[in-house]
Amino acid sequence: MIDVKFKGCKMDKIVIHGGNKLRGEVVISGSKNSALPILFATLLTDESITINNVPSLDDINTTLSFLNFIGKKAVKRGNTVEIYSSENGMYKYIAPYDLVRKMRASILVMGPLLVRLKKVNVSLPGGCAIGARPIDIHLEAFKKLGAEILVEGGYVKTFVKYRLKGTTINLRFPSVGATENVLLTAVLVKGRTIIVNAACEPEIEDLAIVLNKMGAKVTGAGTKNIIIEGVDKLHGFRHEVIPDRIEAATYIIAAAITKGEIVLKEVIPQHLKSINDKLRKSGLYIKESGNKIYVKWIKNLKPQNIKTGVYPGFPTDVQAQWMTLMCLINGKSSVKENVFENRFLHVAELRRFGANISVDGRIVNIKGVEKFSGAPVIVSDLRAGAALVLAGLAACGTTTISRIYHLDRGYEVFEKKLKELGANIRRICD
Repeated sequence: MIDVKFKGCKMDKIVIHGGNKLRGEVVISGSKNSALPILFATLLTDESITINNVPSLDDINTTLSFLNFIGKKAVKRGNTVEIYSSENGMYKYIAPYDLVRKMRASILVMGPLLVRLKKVNVSLPGGCAIGARPIDIHLEAFKKLGAEILVEGGYVKTFVKYRLKGTTINLRFPSVGATENVLLTAVLVKGRTIIVNAACEPEIEDLAIVLNKMGAKVTGAGTKNIIIEGVDKLHGFRHEVIPDRIEAATYIIAAAITKGEIVLKEVIPQHLKSINDKLRKSGLYIKESGNKIYVKWIKNLKPQNIKTGVYPGFPTDVQAQWMTLMCLINGKSSVKENVFENRFLHVAELRRFGANISVDGRIVNIKGVEKFSGAPVIVSDLRAGAALVLAGLAACGTTTISRIYHLDRGYEVFEKKLKELGANIRRICD
């Protein structure tokens, strides 16, 4: 059984001496947001499982610890995870606060344990401080399937009093997590379940592919309507996780903000269409070929307005990085955040670099400045952290970034990859 150890310590910092143009090649890691639900899907079977292209991240380590606690045996060698059932085949039905508080995706344990054990107690989840992100859409879906729910003492207690049965679930918002949780439940629920207004993200498609490899009957993943025909049993599988489109977007913007030239390898360009379309309109040269993307800054970029939205719209997970780029482009631009109500915590930190930004509700108005000056800054959440790294790369002088444990949750060997591209960046431990 794996002995999970987290990288560095909570006092680690990143120090960047800005001004270097990024050049070279970077291999994009497997998708964290795809790997996490797939790892939770392993609770749906007692058979052996092999998952390749799993990134080495703190969120992955947390999930593996979680699976081990629940009753699985998880072994991670490099980017391959092998998962087996425990000798007695027994699973715990309680997911305690100490595990769930570290990662919001822990809520995905609810579906598999509910459908297999008929009860599950899960502490209310944690994660980044980017808004309330309530789980009521998940709970409404479980109720539609026939579950009973109580919220007591900080725990959501979900149980089956009679039986679960297939039904039509109309999500009032196309929540990725809720769509995944319904999928992870309905595959073993008798009858047909239809998810209406489902999330369409590539990570949903990847999860559906895995479930079908296990023997499930899922159709329509990647569209607004997903149909699940329940089966009696699921079996083991082998799978390779798709590339991380958010990591890829971060490196593309890193090339743009440093006026560099890089090649991204092991990517799926179609997953980046909304981002690359905007960058091309801005004037960045982008060429796609197979599983590679070539990016080159040729001329001064033009400001572009964006509105975040569900896939295939502009991803909220790239909003902070995009905003940082716009801050250094001559002219005015705006960013409207339509997904999370509190995802502008990075604005105050960008101002420390010299950014000219004003916030009006869900809209940020930006007036480009000529340059950033390095500054000490603090990370508030995962993607805000990436934005601050980008700002440091472009800034004149030295930038020191604190609370980088947020970055370790979602970017595999971030500073190492950037250093290989020519960045003057290092991690220090106070």
